[in-house]
Formats: sequence, C-alpha cells, structure tokens
Amino acid sequence: MSERDLLSGVAATDVGTPDIGFGVYVHWPFCARKCPYCDFNSHVRPKGIDEAGYLAAMEREIAAHARLTPDRTVTSVFLGGGTPSLMKPESVGHLLELIGHHWQMSADAEISLEANPSSVEAERFRGYRAVGVNRLSLGVQALNDADLKFLGRLHNVDEALRALELARETFPRLSFDLIYARPDQSLDAWEAELRRAIGFAADHLSLYQLTIEPDTAFEKLYAAGKLVVPDADAAADLYELTQTITGAAGLPAYEISNHATPGGESRHNLLYWRYGEYIGLGPGAHGRIVNGDDRGRLATIAERNPEAWMRRVAETGNGVIETEEIFGEMAGDEMLLMGLRLVEGIDASRYQRLSGRRFDAARISDLVTHGMVEVLPDGRIRTTPAGAFVLDAVVADLAA
Repeated sequence: MSERDLLSGVAATDVGTPDIGFGVYVHWPFCARKCPYCDFNSHVRPKGIDEAGYLAAMEREIAAHARLTPDRTVTSVFLGGGTPSLMKPESVGHLLELIGHHWQMSADAEISLEANPSSVEAERFRGYRAVGVNRLSLGVQALNDADLKFLGRLHNVDEALRALELARETFPRLSFDLIYARPDQSLDAWEAELRRAIGFAADHLSLYQLTIEPDTAFEKLYAAGKLVVPDADAAADLYELTQTITGAAGLPAYEISNHATPGGESRHNLLYWRYGEYIGLGPGAHGRIVNGDDRGRLATIAERNPEAWMRRVAETGNGVIETEEIFGEMAGDEMLLMGLRLVEGIDASRYQRLSGRRFDAARISDLVTHGMVEVLPDGRIRTTPAGAFVLDAVVADLAA
C-alpha cells in the first residue's frame, strides 16, 4: 500500500488523544523456537536472522508512519514479538534513536522490551538498559521444570529466577508472565506457584489462562484428545484464586490478566485498553491512528511474513497491506471490547461520542441485576469479576 493511500485516510490536523497518550509498537518477529501454545506472528530462522535488513526496513517504515502522525509526543514504546531480546542492544538503541528523531519523546516515556530468561539473553540486560529501555517484560510462564518443558520453553526454573534477579537489579520496572490453568493443575499447586512468583515480583505481573488458539501445536493435540485443559468451572476457580492472592499481596488486577502495584500498570497496554492511538511497526503489526477528533480510527495491518514485509517496505516505503476506517458503531464496539477489560471501566459519554449511540438503560439494568456490570458514581461502567470472566457475552449484550 502506498504512502499516498495511507495519508488519504488520516486528517491532516490530527493531534491524537493527548489525554491517553501516543504509543509506538515495534514487532520483532523472530524466535529461537515456536512455543506450542503461541499464535503470535513469530518465526524461526535456523539459518540466521537478517538483523541489518530488518533495521534498514524499519528505518523506512518509521519515517513513513511519522509523516502520517505529525505533532505527536510518544508516551510509550513497546518492543514485542517474537523475542526482541534476540536483538543486539545496539539495534534496540538504533530503533529508539529513530523513534526519537521522528517524533517528540516524552521525558518520562515508558520503554518496554519483551525478553526470554535464557542465560545468553539475560547477559544483554545491561546493554538494553544503557540504550534507554526502562521496563522489562520477562516471559517466565511457569515455575516448575516439567511445565516449562510442556510449554516448549528453552529455560528452566533456575535460569528464570536468575534472570528475574538480574532484571530487578538492572531495570527500574519489571513485569513477568505466567500461564495457569495448565493440564491437571490443582488449586493448591497454582497457589504455591503464584505465591512463589509474588516473592520475585516487582511492580507488575501478567497472569494468563492457557487457551487453545487456532493453528497452534496445542490445537492439534487438543483436537486429537491428547491435551486436556481444566473445564470452565475449574478455570473459574483458578481465576478467582488468582484475584484473591494477588489482591492480598498488593498486586490487584487492573485488567483481566494484568496485576500491578498502584502506579505500576503498563502505560503502553493501558493505551490500547483505553482506546488510544498507536503506531504498529514491523511484520504483522497492527496500528490505530486517530482520524479526526477521536471519533474514528484508521486501522493498519502489516504484512506478516518478515521477508515479504522487508520487500514491501523496499518497494513502497511501508509494510502495510490493509487499512480500514473504523468509526461509528464499529469504533464503539472496539472501545467496549478493550475498555471493559479494565477494572476502571469505560466512560459512557465517550462511548456515545465514538459510536453515536447511547447504552440501552434496560440492558444496563438487567446486567447490573445479574451481577455482570456496575455503574460507578461518576457514570463509568465496568464489569464485575463475574462479568469479566464472560466478557465477550457482556460486550455483545451492551453492543446489541
């Protein structure tokens, strides 16, 4: 897609949503191994990665997207993947310099990088910190070796704990991920593992239920009856236990799967959930560019294959292969789907401005009566813990 085509969908006077922020997502699509549960756009390249080619393409794509979004101040950068910690620290530094050259960077911008806790990558932590990364997100996933092997991870528990200790010494902010609702996982086992994890936590934890995603190795095993995950009732019990333990430990949920100390929330992810504006750079990256006065979005989707993405950038200046204007009810639906994941809920008046419609009072009343949502004194609407567990049904009901 040419830059002219992209520019035609964006209002020239746009200044974004400064109250929410402006984010830049950078996708590094390569991994050392594809995990069996993962449906992210990640690729293994046994013959090596063309890091120089990736950086050259990224330089062109950053410049093209910057022309679409002038006069923005970057409040967060997130380097995700894939496994961005396979990049050399100087490559990360180069990307951050490019972003800082093309946009104004907030003095307190949150700059996050996803990493895996293998010993080789952990040695790079100090290098990432030196080039400006101030928040690390570590993919631990489990704290027992049997389940790490089951999940296809390349590290063991000892390596994970060493990486956590080094990360805490190196970065001002740290998050790490765990996956629960694993096969045969009991409440007692998860409680012990979660309490151990909290002992290593800093200001943030991401705790995800194992889900069977399409086109993954786990989906094939599940379809063949070789993989059995906890049923809905057992998963609900694990979820409830998770909320209880993290809340008592000072890491309450602020989003369905994310927990933080007050002020420790991921600002970049909050930008997504608050339906803000962000650029998506790299293979398969998605973006949402504000079109007008926050009432619409230009959605951008990039080519997923890394080598095809690099060729497209060389030919057209960017890797975007699809755009869609999102406005009216569609924008309202996206805001609902994202915002109701948050404990803070959504601003009903903003929903009305975006979607051009009001919530149905009878529908709201019915959801309140059934304990699915609550209306706060300031008029915000949020899901209850029970509603959060069946979020898709609540969103469908409100959007109907």
